[in-house]
Amino acid sequence: MAGGFAGGLEILCTFPTEYVKTQLQLDSRAVTPRYTGIGDCIKKTFAQHGFFGFYRGLSSLLYGSIPKASVRFMGYEALRNKLVDKDGKLTQIRTVLCGLGAGVTEAIVIVCPMETVKVKFIHDQNQAKPKYKGFVHGVREIVKQEGFRGTYQGLTATILKQGSNQAIRFFVFNNLKSSFQGGDNTVEIGIARTFLCGGIAGAASVFGNTPLDVVKTRMQGLDRHLYRNTLHCAQEVLKHDGLKGFYKGTVPRLGRVVFDVAFVFTIYEQTMKVLDLVWKTD
Repeated sequence: MAGGFAGGLEILCTFPTEYVKTQLQLDSRAVTPRYTGIGDCIKKTFAQHGFFGFYRGLSSLLYGSIPKASVRFMGYEALRNKLVDKDGKLTQIRTVLCGLGAGVTEAIVIVCPMETVKVKFIHDQNQAKPKYKGFVHGVREIVKQEGFRGTYQGLTATILKQGSNQAIRFFVFNNLKSSFQGGDNTVEIGIARTFLCGGIAGAASVFGNTPLDVVKTRMQGLDRHLYRNTLHCAQEVLKHDGLKGFYKGTVPRLGRVVFDVAFVFTIYEQTMKVLDLVWKTD
């Protein structure tokens, strides 16, 4: 409940930066790129589609963000409960494993189909005659044309991305939080410090796995047929765009993820405190 609540609020606040990031990553594959940079993408999107143009594809992400955050934190806490020592602490390796497990779980259950639909919606808007009229219609068309597997494009890249994402985030967050607590995990560090720990953890994950995010986005776009598999896609990015191609959309992703992770960790922990007061659990 706490994870779902935090995930839903977060995506409402940060989706425009996710939209711009995805547009820039997809645009780099075009023969004649439409955008010269972040500012140009923002200006043209607003001119052509207005303010709500930045929320194209929001429904697919919003429908998935609540269960995604729920599955993530549920998976992490379940693994953590199995791996903590008698003092309730995790070793560094076990912290990474808990985050990795949470990321892989959310990738398979929620993230891959959700991200595939979102990327297709955003990519579809760039076409001369967009074919998706909304979330339900879009999903129906994807399944009709490509089968259920059509919503699971780029699964390998998504698992790699989400697994590394959460491994980095939980590792960095827990270590920063522990440093503020002085080794005593019963000490409260406050909202501001929790937000700071989450923001730094988010930034670390962006610099650590944006190349995987770029490959995942390409594998889920409308040009998916150009790539034989995840490795071939990565080779094509390197061939046509060089190493810098793996960091397309880093700045808008950084702007979203830093706030995203800080917000989610903070709201999650505060919501858990409220639930602990009114709901007796073991």
